[in-house]
Amino acid sequence: MSGDNGWTQTLRGMPKAGASAERSKTMSKRDIELFTEITGDRNPLHYDEALAKQSPFGGLIVQGGVTSGMLNAIVAEDLPEPGTVFLGMELKFSKAVLVGDTVTGRVEVKTVREDKPICTVEVAVTNQKGDVCLSGTATTYTMPLKQG
Repeated sequence: MSGDNGWTQTLRGMPKAGASAERSKTMSKRDIELFTEITGDRNPLHYDEALAKQSPFGGLIVQGGVTSGMLNAIVAEDLPEPGTVFLGMELKFSKAVLVGDTVTGRVEVKTVREDKPICTVEVAVTNQKGDVCLSGTATTYTMPLKQG
């Protein structure tokens, strides 16, 4: 297709650097249970309240995959747009997320390739106190989903 910059067949077209999107969620024991059903992760820090209270975390923590999973929803549905997948991601987990914490995942577009539907995004998840729980960068690819 002549003149196709790779973004032509995506649902919303090329995003702009600086665009951002957020989602928030209060973490629960059910989130831990659902993640365990998928992965088998039964770390006592997620299930043994007495042990978790004695740990440096001070209570039950949700798996890192639950926390980082918020970013999947933002990227796949909000920004860059529906049909987007991660090509790569580098994350730093800096603070545990406790059961009952309300966390906010944020994605910000840093660079956009004009020749292909690929973006570099900055990602972060913060808790209700504003503490950064995880941060990093990722590369995304947006699938061409428009018909015709």
